[in-house]
Amino acid sequence: MKILFFFLTLITFSAFAQKTVNTANGKVEGTEKHGLRIFKGIPFATPPIGNLRWKAPQAVKNWTGILKCTEFSASPMQILPRPITYWTEEFQPKPEPPSEDCLYLNIWTTAKKEKQPVFVWIYGGALSHGSANCAIYDGEEMAKKGVVFVSINYRVGVLGFMAHPELTKESGYNASGNYGFLDQMESLRWIQKNISAFGGDPNNVTIAGQSAGAVSVCALVASPLAKGLFHKAIAQSGGLLSNFKRSNLAESEQQGMKFMQKAGVNSIEELRNKSVIELQNLSSSTFSNSSTLDGYFLPTNLMQHFEKGLHNDVPLLTGWTSDDGAIREIAPITLENYKNEAKTNFGDKADAFLNIFSAKTDEEAFALKTKLAMFQSRAMSSHLWAGFNKKSKSYLYQYSHVPPDKPNFPNYGAFHAYEVPYVLHTLKKWHRPWQQTDWDLENKMASYWVNFAKTGNPNGKGLPEWKAYNKETGNTMEFSDNVILKEAAFKKELDFLEMAWK
Repeated sequence: MKILFFFLTLITFSAFAQKTVNTANGKVEGTEKHGLRIFKGIPFATPPIGNLRWKAPQAVKNWTGILKCTEFSASPMQILPRPITYWTEEFQPKPEPPSEDCLYLNIWTTAKKEKQPVFVWIYGGALSHGSANCAIYDGEEMAKKGVVFVSINYRVGVLGFMAHPELTKESGYNASGNYGFLDQMESLRWIQKNISAFGGDPNNVTIAGQSAGAVSVCALVASPLAKGLFHKAIAQSGGLLSNFKRSNLAESEQQGMKFMQKAGVNSIEELRNKSVIELQNLSSSTFSNSSTLDGYFLPTNLMQHFEKGLHNDVPLLTGWTSDDGAIREIAPITLENYKNEAKTNFGDKADAFLNIFSAKTDEEAFALKTKLAMFQSRAMSSHLWAGFNKKSKSYLYQYSHVPPDKPNFPNYGAFHAYEVPYVLHTLKKWHRPWQQTDWDLENKMASYWVNFAKTGNPNGKGLPEWKAYNKETGNTMEFSDNVILKEAAFKKELDFLEMAWK
């Protein structure tokens, strides 16, 4: 009996030990199932509330005892999420009330004593909404493939990106705005200090994100302050090297002053005394999110910074979906107006443009304008970024697989964000009548992404070869019903747009 009690005690202690981890700030307890350890809601910074509103994140304070980390934290403050067109509930944050107290991260790991690559997911949402607790961001299956999967929260909207002269003056670094980006960087600092306790390798960290998450990845790659905090980058359908909105510090400060005026106050102190609900409601109609070229976190001349190779030149995996352009509402256009717009936008290069983006009917003109929106807002950033990488290899893709029809639901094609459940291996979290083609594609894409996180090269056993990208060959992997490497797939379009941009 005593022997049985001893073994039961040993087993209980062992399970407890696996679920309890010592971090630099105190002990955390998660959950464990079938060799997978899950920790949700670990604080990585001091809550940015009160006087810390609109300040760079502060290091998390120590705690005593064991902090239970078994549930997601609140989402960052935003409009309560709801399904919109193709973004069904699986793509939306959980509906619990959001909060300013949101700077937490989540970890899925199967590692015991070995050091596994670390995969850090940064959500999208136009820098105005989003959360790590979306169903399609679950890290269980990726962890089973051999990475320590981490998802993070960061401030969004007016709380995450407002600049103001008063804030610049009090900052200590002569800049303001970009607090959401600074949150992301603080989470990476926490990972450097703590991830080894969860079986992760702090010297092998990949940052990944989609849409505004990809913009965030690009911002971290651009930032001198983030040097050494990560070693590879994945940017899906986004980046700062496109027409994504960005402003210089003076422009962002001007917007902050207008917001203060709309709020009916005269100082940052008064604005900090406003309720977060009031600020959120006011910002929904009066504040436009923008990354700020502040000269602190981001360089004042972004393109020049990349052209000179001053960015964090790390291996890159990047691409877009074939229907990314449809995210922007494009009005119907006649063929005549399409040609006139080409003359306005491209001047003496208009004939060359119309030769590449050639339309003969109104319908073709509309389709090409949508395609052009995809190239300008998504593909060009990937193309330029890959060209600026001189030390590291880059891998480009287009995702064009269309999901199986859902009953009583429109077919939106390969829409913006649709590839995320495939690459994160979370199709089972998304309710559709999946076919074997989908499950096969999911496994291949997740394998490519995991391989890249492990080695900086997506290739692996049983996968079609994915050759690195350069402007001469234009190698681009096409993810459709089949996985096919295409040479010079979009070379003429991207070469023209780069030439026109210069």
